[in-house]
Amino acid sequence: MRIAIDAMGGDYAPAEIIAGALEAKEVLGKEHEIVLIGDEPVIREHLVRLNADPDTFRIFHAPEVIGMDEPPVEALRRKKKSSIAVMARAASHRQVDAVLSAGNTGACVAACQLRMRNLENVIRPGIATVFPTLGGPVIVCDVGANIVCKPIHLYQYAVMSCVYAEEMLGITNPRVGIMNIGEEEAKGNDLVKKTRALLKADPSINFAGNLEGRDIFDGHFNVVICEGFVGNVVLKTAEGLVNMIFRAIKDELKSHWWLALQFKKVMTNIYKKYDYNEYGGALLLGVNGTAVICHGSSKARTIKNAILASRKFSTQRINEKIVQRLSQSTVMSNGQ
Repeated sequence: MRIAIDAMGGDYAPAEIIAGALEAKEVLGKEHEIVLIGDEPVIREHLVRLNADPDTFRIFHAPEVIGMDEPPVEALRRKKKSSIAVMARAASHRQVDAVLSAGNTGACVAACQLRMRNLENVIRPGIATVFPTLGGPVIVCDVGANIVCKPIHLYQYAVMSCVYAEEMLGITNPRVGIMNIGEEEAKGNDLVKKTRALLKADPSINFAGNLEGRDIFDGHFNVVICEGFVGNVVLKTAEGLVNMIFRAIKDELKSHWWLALQFKKVMTNIYKKYDYNEYGGALLLGVNGTAVICHGSSKARTIKNAILASRKFSTQRINEKIVQRLSQSTVMSNGQ
């Protein structure tokens, strides 16, 4: 398997991205290859700084970079030699089997849709991320790919996320919920109500009803679906809350050093167990290939785990199972 990494994307690129690729290379077997996409002289310089052979990886030269604040589609048009554009073209030409970026999310989604195309019957891809909770991992889709959704889009997110939950996380008959402003069926906007009807109409989906934001962490749901705007707000809010809680605990323990000594191991274990970096990145479900989108603040460990996740996604043949599930869908066959 050949995995392409956008070496120039992210807040800590290229140093942390390349460091993560080096860590992953030590774990991957010889049958897997990591390809770095970006400014070749810069990449080679950083490999030397990391005491690695400059020829450790195959490199596809991409002299341009799409900034985090640039309009995605416009940037792709102007910067055809950007690392994201070159990465997506490499996938479309079958030069690589998987792509990974911590760069501009919108540009990455647009490039993958344009070059890799969608799976059969998939209308809009969605970004599926894993929330670590006390009740186990919870998949939330979409968290930023599609902010103007139709009910059929959310229905497909549920189908694809169920396959992901079953095959990647080992969850049997995952419980599916739709994000809403209340648990009652009468609540919600037109999008939520129509999506709920589609989910209830599919006997293959274990639909468990509406949920509110706080319910993500109670263990009652395995899959949560929502439009990308809501999902992204939920994701960033959760990240900020977790960081605030850990900072508050750390600050409090500083003034009680004897407690800090006792709690250090406990806090380390808790942080590792519920740290999103352990899951690597978020899969872009619905594109005809393997695409992983990482957080902009990803460090080496995140990148390494994302590379390993992309390998598992590909070897588990998730896309084939998504196509099969959609082809058997009674909702899709009814022309919804």
